[in-house]
Amino acid sequence: MCWILSIQGLETYILQPRDPADLDLLIGAVQPQSSPWISTVIGVRGPVAPPEFCNGLMIPIVAFDQIYNFSRDALIEAIPRPERIPAEQFGPAARELFDRIMQMTDNAGNQDQHRALNYLAVRYPNIHARTADAFAADSSLSGVEVLPSPLSGTRNIVEVIFAFTNRNTDSTEKSFVRVDVTEEFPFLVTKLSPYYDR
Repeated sequence: MCWILSIQGLETYILQPRDPADLDLLIGAVQPQSSPWISTVIGVRGPVAPPEFCNGLMIPIVAFDQIYNFSRDALIEAIPRPERIPAEQFGPAARELFDRIMQMTDNAGNQDQHRALNYLAVRYPNIHARTADAFAADSSLSGVEVLPSPLSGTRNIVEVIFAFTNRNTDSTEKSFVRVDVTEEFPFLVTKLSPYYDR
């Protein structure tokens, strides 16, 4: 049996659990759900499958270690809402950010900038809180950019920059985080901070 990860309907990876006990994660990912479902796969991309493997489907094989399955609404409900932001402001701002990042993270996760964005979208709630703050101040998320960090040396670190533009004045403020994408599991290097163009 072949397990295929499709991205926007395109067969992108053949999935194989690194640990055979993780077969349950694959089975859980294909069970019927009551709302649209998102699966995040963390693993190591290997070679393209040979023609005799998986009915001739020649796409990369990913040996995965983790799979997260969730709905958009479940993720947004799980984000801790800062006390200073009313629920009626936080919900729309969190949805706006998630939808914007999902457009950007419509990717195969095989580039550092994509891995950083994917990680932040589902594992770092502070970006959602920052977007809600901006929303309350009559600003909206106007851009997200990922750049190599000048701190990169032996580690591969990127800076993810979020731009927020005021709807009345057109002035833009930026915030950023640094994410280490050197290994399989990205992690935060610096927390969300103001960003100033160099």
